[in-house]
Amino acid sequence: MSDADLINDLQSYGMRLADPGAGHEARRGGAGPSDHKAVTLGSKTVMVPVHTAPAFQSPFLVEAPDASGHARLTRDGKEVARLHFPTRPRFYDLKTADGIPYSHIATLHSRDVLATTVLQTCIRYESRKKTCQFCAIGQSLAAGRTIAHKTPEQLAEVAKAAVELDGVKHMVMTTGTPPGKDRGAAVMVDSARAIKAAVDLPIQGQCEPPADDIWHQRMFDAGIDALGMHLEAVTQEVRARIMPGKATVPVEKYMSSFEAAVKVFGRGQVSTYILAGLGDTREAILEMGQKLCDMGVYPFVVPFVPISGTPLESHPAPRPEFMASVLRPLGQMIVRAGMRSEDIKAGCGKCGACSALSKYESLKVPA
Repeated sequence: MSDADLINDLQSYGMRLADPGAGHEARRGGAGPSDHKAVTLGSKTVMVPVHTAPAFQSPFLVEAPDASGHARLTRDGKEVARLHFPTRPRFYDLKTADGIPYSHIATLHSRDVLATTVLQTCIRYESRKKTCQFCAIGQSLAAGRTIAHKTPEQLAEVAKAAVELDGVKHMVMTTGTPPGKDRGAAVMVDSARAIKAAVDLPIQGQCEPPADDIWHQRMFDAGIDALGMHLEAVTQEVRARIMPGKATVPVEKYMSSFEAAVKVFGRGQVSTYILAGLGDTREAILEMGQKLCDMGVYPFVVPFVPISGTPLESHPAPRPEFMASVLRPLGQMIVRAGMRSEDIKAGCGKCGACSALSKYESLKVPA
């Protein structure tokens, strides 16, 4: 089995932990890869579900790690790989002058990626009629593991420490959508300007498409190196059913915003997150993937993960066979478009920990 297929299987099935305390704490709730744990397989660090319903029944088991943090990964009792748990980041031990733990302001994703949700509130999350059914942005706030609004000064302080203490290489800034037509672009601008004044760190900003395309230039000028605007689902029927509030911003608006953003950030530096397994067919995802590649937008396709406490907590994760049927041709599509994940300056696509896509990019196509 190739590394790509193994990672793909792990991210669909999840894994059970013989020692739940191994490595630093798994992420529960919040935005981004929730209910996951970071593990390193060879040179690749990936996020694997551990606190989801599928993971509790997974054929994969990670045995207790040895003193060096290495552990055997077994499938149905047979060893398939050895993995390593990343150590707890040193910047987690620090607090701001007013006593807020740095880990409440930003977290380490993968091995060298700093991530934060600038606004931990969202106009879509406030109403069950509008909320994205997969979203857990409010869970970590309710549990007291984060704060509602990270100020530019706080983000700059934590980013500088993460680079100096833990060797962070790039940063992801996402946000809940605030009221207003900028749809989060304004907080991206303020945050990026402060961070870049404190430390030289590539940043990906993530927000919904702003109503006025002038915000793309403003974000770029403030220090945003790459931009993510996330479709999540590619067909209107699935979007309206799964994320009724966000679906009021039509796919056509995303496409026009992608086109405008590529002119500012460049080919391959604009991306979108697509959650496979919500109802879009393989054909629909690949058709959209080709359109995006033609535009110069990186289509970061990841397997849907049912997060506890959300309306979709019982929705099945996609089968690994389905994911491979999407990611294998998509990886080659991306390569043909000249947009490898490794060439992205910052962000989810560059990190690649939530999908096997980057591994499929490197597979050779049979003659």
